[in-house]
Amino acid sequence: MSRSFLWKSLIVAFGCAIIAFTAGVGSVNAASVGQVLSNPQIRDADDNPATIPGFGTHVVGLFYSNTAASDLGDPLADVIKAKNYSKDVYSGLGVANMKDSAVPNFIIRSKIREKIEKYKSTILTDVDLTLPRVWGLGDCNDKSVFVLIGKDKKIKYLRYVDKNTPWSPEEINAVIKMIDDLLKKKK
Repeated sequence: MSRSFLWKSLIVAFGCAIIAFTAGVGSVNAASVGQVLSNPQIRDADDNPATIPGFGTHVVGLFYSNTAASDLGDPLADVIKAKNYSKDVYSGLGVANMKDSAVPNFIIRSKIREKIEKYKSTILTDVDLTLPRVWGLGDCNDKSVFVLIGKDKKIKYLRYVDKNTPWSPEEINAVIKMIDDLLKKKK
């Protein structure tokens, strides 16, 4: 009887340790709404050090994707662009995940410079998965990740889009309403 109790106690303790370890790892590596973000150094289209413009002073809409997923954010990006938010309060940008892209970096940078010129947009580059690592975004390969960041540097909305989970009109409308509401706030 004592051996049975000892065995059951050992199993319960081991199970609790696994649960505690798993919960701890999950909270460290999983970005979530409300999480405070830092503004890590990444690169611009010419491979110079850069940080996210407007971080901490503007509402920021950031699209993060590699070349295989670069068009997946377009449905939302097109609606945001059509809203023509003031650059005094909203900063929208793309960050190219170059580490997970099959295309050579010099070709990606060339295309990015063309898009910047054509669309008058901000596109930065991430050569070593800095944003996923620092922000806890996890696996971003072949995904377009949209992160809406408030002036308080907190994640307000986070969505991973891939070929099997595209943007729905309802989700796009919800994001636009969220941006509109954030821009109405004074602080």
